Amino acid sequence: MKRYRNGEIWDFEQELQLLGDGFCDQREVILGLDGDTTCTVCVCMPFIPFAHSLPDPPPILSRAVAGCSNHNSVGESAARDALELVMANALSKAGSTRFCVQAVCLAVSGVNHPTDVERIMNWLRDIFPSHVHFFVQNDAVAALASGTMGKLHGCVLIAGTGTIAYGFTEDGRDARAAGAGPVLGDWGSGYGIAAQALTAAIRAYDGRGPYTALTSSILRKLDLSSPDELIGWTYSDPSWARIAALVPVVVTCAEGGDEVANKILRDAVEELASSVKAVVRRLQLCGEDGNDPFPLVMVGAVLEAKKKWDIGREVINCICKDFPGVHPICPKVEPAIGAALLAWNLLARYNRQGNLRSETNSP
Repeated sequence: MKRYRNGEIWDFEQELQLLGDGFCDQREVILGLDGDTTCTVCVCMPFIPFAHSLPDPPPILSRAVAGCSNHNSVGESAARDALELVMANALSKAGSTRFCVQAVCLAVSGVNHPTDVERIMNWLRDIFPSHVHFFVQNDAVAALASGTMGKLHGCVLIAGTGTIAYGFTEDGRDARAAGAGPVLGDWGSGYGIAAQALTAAIRAYDGRGPYTALTSSILRKLDLSSPDELIGWTYSDPSWARIAALVPVVVTCAEGGDEVANKILRDAVEELASSVKAVVRRLQLCGEDGNDPFPLVMVGAVLEAKKKWDIGREVINCICKDFPGVHPICPKVEPAIGAALLAWNLLARYNRQGNLRSETNSP
């Protein structure tokens, strides 16, 4: 471990040591992180002996939040700063230090290739003592673990600002679909839905597309007076989360009977369902006859709308037509806790195998 460029954020460790044992919690801990294009969450969980079973719900010592940690969205430097800051804040709130950490499970969007994993692993090794074990994953893995108490089996569908479907078999095979970002077509995501709504509004204004209530509703939401102003608003800050925040407007228009808005949502449902179906088929999660049960963890604001036009419900209905054994799960804990639970399960597995080591993106 060496003093990293943001060394000052770790100064609290020296302060805790000076204050003595009454202020510094010496118990062993695990850090679980979930990061996406909107924010990054880190939880600090006490290490539970392997002889014990994981309590439900698991105990959490602290929780911290920072900004976006997707390097494809904000750049590697800003993403790294957000991750280091949120880990330091979580440990500080728990009255703990890096020397008490046994494992870090860092699950962030944008981890799509072994080179992404290796870059983050090298950076983590610079920050933490040599005894710490690291598990670097895509954020979809933590989302799956949040619905399965840290076990990797089944499929997860994330639909928030972005979208991805990710699945694991019990023997460790994995597959994914979508998750390539808005430029490569994350249709069905919050960004995809809102971007299509903005496009529909401009097309209607130009006379290239049908009338839609989306135009006036979006203008009212953004406090703009003319569709011409949508161009300036969009490109002044084309961040993914800012665009995706318009999804509730699309849902409201669809519930009001607007056909353009309804088509956008129907297309989103088809896209999201097709991502899940692709993963299920590749991994044969449904068995050879297509009827075996499998868990589907559903995470993200797009799926949690709970309005009359319920995107999540429609996605399940669409999947059930091909795979009646699908078992939808709405997690009781957030993905950051899922990441911590995953780290504990992986440590327990390697401890049983007598092969405790740091993992990459192949649990």
